[in-house]
Amino acid sequence: MLTDLLTLAIGFATLCVVAAMLFCMVRLLLGPTAQDRVLALDTLWMCAMLLILMLGIRFGSLIYFEAAVLIALTGFVSTVALAKFLMRGEVIE
Repeated sequence: MLTDLLTLAIGFATLCVVAAMLFCMVRLLLGPTAQDRVLALDTLWMCAMLLILMLGIRFGSLIYFEAAVLIALTGFVSTVALAKFLMRGEVIE
């Protein structure tokens, strides 16, 4: 009973995250400003990290959690670099 409920909840959450990723892709492609595109890209990597975490819970494997940490680190660094580029026009001073 509990495992069926968990499977159903993870399935619903996965659908919600995939829908959020689709909305982020639309904003990334159609965003009127560069700031909108950076924010959409930031949200997109967070959704990808959440999707991988849900897959890790669903399949019970630790490799998904390690992949989520790598995505989080890469996404954070890329967001900081893009924000710095938008503010100053250069990444490395």
